[in-house]
Amino acid sequence: MAMRFFFVVAFAVAMTTSLALSVSSAEADERSTAAAPASLSRGDNPTRGSMTCDRFPRVCRASGSPGPDCCRRQCVNVMSDSQNCGQCGTKCRFGQACCGGRCVNVMYDPKNCGGCKKRCKKGTFCQYGMCSYA
Repeated sequence: MAMRFFFVVAFAVAMTTSLALSVSSAEADERSTAAAPASLSRGDNPTRGSMTCDRFPRVCRASGSPGPDCCRRQCVNVMSDSQNCGQCGTKCRFGQACCGGRCVNVMYDPKNCGGCKKRCKKGTFCQYGMCSYA
């Protein structure tokens, strides 16, 4: 009897949760559709497709841009972007960060310990991204 009661309660909780999730996602879709102007739907914006940095490189130097460099039609900063480190398409490996345009291991580099330009004090070492750990 107790097992049956537990099963009924668990089933009720699962159904309530699934109903709540579907209602909240439907409301979010409704809100995002209502927020977009009726005249411009996805893909109708004429300036979005034509103002790419491969055609207009100065777009990347505008205020609010992610970076001054253009890589694969996106504005990036090759001095700090780990997907385009130093030049377009150069990806840093896991555990590495792009510091000054080169991939460094921030877990063990005493000049970039735990992040770019975080230097360990003289005579200490960098281990696991912390100076003088253990």
